[in-house]
Amino acid sequence: MRFAVVGSGAVGGYYGARLARAGHDVSFVARGAHLRAIRERGLSIRSPLGDFTVRAPAEDDPGRIGPVDVVLFAVKTYDNDTALPMLPALVGPATAVLTLQNGVDSVDQVSAVVGKDNVLAGPTYIATALAEPGLIVQTGTHRRIVFGEVFGDLRVVSERAVALRAALAGADIQAEAVPDGRVPLWEKFIYLAPFAAFTGAARQPVGGLWSKPGFRDVFVQALGEVEQVARAEGVPVSPTVKDEIVKYVESVPPTMRSSLLIDLQQGKRIEVEALLGSVVRRGRAAGVATPMMLALYSVLKPYEDGPRLTVDR
Repeated sequence: MRFAVVGSGAVGGYYGARLARAGHDVSFVARGAHLRAIRERGLSIRSPLGDFTVRAPAEDDPGRIGPVDVVLFAVKTYDNDTALPMLPALVGPATAVLTLQNGVDSVDQVSAVVGKDNVLAGPTYIATALAEPGLIVQTGTHRRIVFGEVFGDLRVVSERAVALRAALAGADIQAEAVPDGRVPLWEKFIYLAPFAAFTGAARQPVGGLWSKPGFRDVFVQALGEVEQVARAEGVPVSPTVKDEIVKYVESVPPTMRSSLLIDLQQGKRIEVEALLGSVVRRGRAAGVATPMMLALYSVLKPYEDGPRLTVDR
């Protein structure tokens, strides 16, 4: 298959490198020092699963790549203003755009640019970081993508999803194709939005919160708010989704931080709108109250663009 990766950083770059290593025709869309490094030295992966480097084309102009079979869309959501306009040059009538972005807004945002018929979506589960230009470091061994159609017939796994799953699996990526990609997308969102909200607002990893009296109750309340929004939008998430999330959080290392907290601590922009803001806006539109998520959104919104705001005295 011919792939283009838009967002060739920690997530997109990792999956693109594995696909290139497996023999697929992969082109990376990148910029700045990262683009120069890929062109000069290749894209390197450092991982418990083994280190490797791939040589593949890298461009800052997707027009030089042209239409491909599959686009992996993995930029941070706050870069969508500049990233979404890159997609049309990569998309032909049969192209599938698989968005791996956090949150649930990406489905509509991508379809508005390339059309509903071209969109696949789902969550990914991976811990990677862009350590330096041209070098992605993976911690742990998870490299899982669960995806499917999000428009049209959602009763059976589509043929293109089956074909893409085979390509991903052949590149040693743990891939699962499902009939309705909205379900795993929202089930991750039900967990991720509150997890990012609480760890970010408290500036603490999950262990420092989970051990505090009463925290579990407010966390479950936030989970319930996001779940109600999902159901109001007609997404058939699991009836036990909250219990499954609580069980998962109980099992993770107490030092685990959300990516939002990591970005916040590093003085970077944070995905507050794609995570917390989306819950609040969608809740209002559906008539679902989200008071816990609204409060946390209000706390984190001032930090959206990076370093903490200062007030002259």
